[in-house]
Amino acid sequence: MSKEQDRTTRYNADSLTLSGAVMLGTGVMIGAGIFALTGQMAQMAGALFPLAFLAAAIVVSFSAYSYIKISNAYPSAGGIGMYLHKAYGDKLATAFNALLMYFSMVIAQSFLARTFGSYTMQLFGGDESGRMVPILGVSLILAAFLINLLGNRWVQGTASLIGILKIGGILVFGLVGVWLADSLAVDFSRSGEAGTAGNFLGATALGILAFKGFTTITNSGSEVKDPHRNVGRAIVISIAACVVLYTLVGFAVASNLSLAEIIETQDYSLAAAARPALGDYGLWFTVVLAMMATAGGILASIFAVSRMLAMLTEMKLVPHSHFGMPGSIQKHTLVYTVVLGLVLTAFFDLSRIAALGIVFYLVMDIAIHWGVLRYLYRDVKARRWIPAMAIVLDLMVLGGFVWVKLNTDPFVIGVAVATMVVIAIAEQIFLKSPARRKAIESDMESDEHHAHHH
Repeated sequence: MSKEQDRTTRYNADSLTLSGAVMLGTGVMIGAGIFALTGQMAQMAGALFPLAFLAAAIVVSFSAYSYIKISNAYPSAGGIGMYLHKAYGDKLATAFNALLMYFSMVIAQSFLARTFGSYTMQLFGGDESGRMVPILGVSLILAAFLINLLGNRWVQGTASLIGILKIGGILVFGLVGVWLADSLAVDFSRSGEAGTAGNFLGATALGILAFKGFTTITNSGSEVKDPHRNVGRAIVISIAACVVLYTLVGFAVASNLSLAEIIETQDYSLAAAARPALGDYGLWFTVVLAMMATAGGILASIFAVSRMLAMLTEMKLVPHSHFGMPGSIQKHTLVYTVVLGLVLTAFFDLSRIAALGIVFYLVMDIAIHWGVLRYLYRDVKARRWIPAMAIVLDLMVLGGFVWVKLNTDPFVIGVAVATMVVIAIAEQIFLKSPARRKAIESDMESDEHHAHHH
């Protein structure tokens, strides 16, 4: 076998079951959503934060329609990268938005990693120095990288085991927390920092970050059994499961902690909520649960995002260098994904990581819905009013979130805008570069050569 052939990305058809795809989706969703966002959402929306989770679920339900329709028509390992390509072709819109999705997924990994560190340190009385949280996060990403190198069966098996344990555990936490609470009467009159509609919309945007893991399922299209049906089914099941769990846990936390306590312990609010309800045993149980959930989330996210970048590389939409590494492009994109995640985990705090992730994701999400509404609705048999409604809802929550952040942390919005400008300019230069044209011509000649020999 030649060296060139060795670079090709290989996918194992029918290697992922419906339940495996659901576990990969919920693995990313539950890890990010419940354990780190609860406190941040409470800070924005006040005691209304459990309702912000429900509002996020409504937005995501409209949003999921476009992904389900496209995945039923065009299942692919490229997931969102391929969906954008179907809508916009070999253009800047495809590459720009696909890279926004890529970066938002890598940001989600860093978010999970730091959450893992924050919860783990509760077993040791917290992290006064501030050094252990990033160290633990970096260690977790490296462990997930090693499991991904072992292949699909290891990823699916590990993610499924962790998924079953964590869903069961969170269900127990939510039910026991609600049952032991003095009262379920959450005082919805206590508002957040400003108590405005903008704050509630901002909290809803953060809630969407807790659900957006369903998009990782789209990257499994080439490997799921019966993908034309099962990718869409896995998305629906994952979102439905998370709606139930998030609502239950939101009310359990709000019933056991005051609003001030939730905000004070925002990086580990579930662990804090477990202590008054269940004592030290509750704290340990919740911390172990958080460790499993965040570990499973990173494992699933690295699996999906490295595949999307590999697909973009093969489509000649992003530049690629082997840097002397052996093996396939997919292995290389796995390395790049992990290195970028390690840098973010080491140097950014949780709230800023979350803010970058939600801005990138919502901009990309709007592009997906516009692609269906404008170009693909006939091909995928979509009702146009649903993606139109999804765009309106996305713009509302993005506007609310940006407004809140401009008033509280304008730097992070500046970083988000500057990063998007850099991505757009760099991609435009690459797409028009002679090197890309040469690579496309080389591929065409190779295809003709193969066709001639066959």
